[in-house]
Formats: sequence, structure tokens, C-alpha cells
Amino acid sequence: MEITWYGRTCIRLRGKDAVVVADAYPSLVGATGRGLTGDIVTFSHTDDEPLRKPKGGSSRNGQTRLPTSLDSAVLLDGPGEYEIRDVLLTGVRTYRDDDKGRERGKGVAFAVELDGVHTIHLGDIGHLLTQEELAEIGAVDVACVPIGGALTPTKAAELVAQLDPKIVVPMPLTEERSAEEAMGRFFHEMGAQPVASVAKLAITSSNLPPETTTILLESRSKT
Repeated sequence: MEITWYGRTCIRLRGKDAVVVADAYPSLVGATGRGLTGDIVTFSHTDDEPLRKPKGGSSRNGQTRLPTSLDSAVLLDGPGEYEIRDVLLTGVRTYRDDDKGRERGKGVAFAVELDGVHTIHLGDIGHLLTQEELAEIGAVDVACVPIGGALTPTKAAELVAQLDPKIVVPMPLTEERSAEEAMGRFFHEMGAQPVASVAKLAITSSNLPPETTTILLESRSKT
């Protein structure tokens, strides 16, 4: 499985038989998607920066639209269990703050089993997970964790400890300087040293590291 980051919470998981794209907001990838394709599209929450003049695509909720390059993909944006093209997905209800969504609204974290690798895409989650939510998510190999949003770096590190993944893929949500500061604090809380970013990450179920490892990805966003 190959992981690519397109900025904010937009992640592409490319497997042998299917491609899953998370949070392909038009404000990030444009109304046409700029060639970003996939078989399954998940949205963890409404786009915070919808295009002023949406063009094409399928209206999801009046604010977030599906880029036209992903028109043929299966769209998931709510909790539940799904099996599409031999990909197993579980949508788990989350919130974008620590007050049951009263401040910033609800969210959905998607657990994805692709090529034998278990990935959790947390979206813009704003709280630690309950035992019930952890049970829904199950075992985690790769955790895509937001940095610089509602979660403090300390809480983000606690969230990683709850999930106990082999690989952590941070998703900086703020502007470059603020993101750099948040990432620095996150690495400090994780007890790790910052590492150089890579364009994409190739993972198999047999090459996972023995201990939790944080890997930075370069943003492919063209905005």
C-alpha cells in the first residue's frame, strides 16, 4: 500500500486492487481534482473552506462537493461498516472538539483495511478515544493523526498511545510556521527526533517497524 498526503487531512491510500481517498476537499485539490482518482472517497467532516463558485461534482451536503475526477468513486461520509472492492472500512463517530461537537461539529474517523494493512484516518478529531471507539477501530498499523487543530500536541501524543500504531503519519492543519511549531512539540511529546519528509510511503504488512515510528510526508497540494 502506498500513502500520499495532499495537505490538511487529505490522504490517498493506493492498494493493489483499490484506491481510497480521504477528505478530497475541492478547496485543496480543486473542483476537478486535478487528476486525483480513486475507487472510494471518505469525508471526515464538512469542508471548512468551500469553493465560492463550485463547479461540477456531486453535492454532498450543500457545502462540500466531490471533485469531478472522483465522480465515479463510492462516497462514504458517515459511521458504519462497509466492504467495497475487497476493502473493509469502518466509519466511527467522532467530534471535532472535546465537547461532543458543540463547538466545531461532528466528525467521522475511518478505519481502512487495505492490502492487509490496517489504517485509521482520524480526520480533524478533537478528543481522546473512548474504549468503545477504540474497540470499533480495532488493531492499527498506521495512524493518520491531525496536528495543530483542536488537539494539543500533548493530546495528539496521548491519542497515538491509545492506538499504539506501528507508523504515525502526522497531518499538519495550520499554516507553515504554526505547523512547524506544533510538529516540534508533537515530536517532543512523542520522545522522538524530527525526521526528513518523504514524497510518499510504501507499506506492506511484512515491513512494518517493530516500534512506533513517525514519518513525515510532503504535501502534494497544488493550492
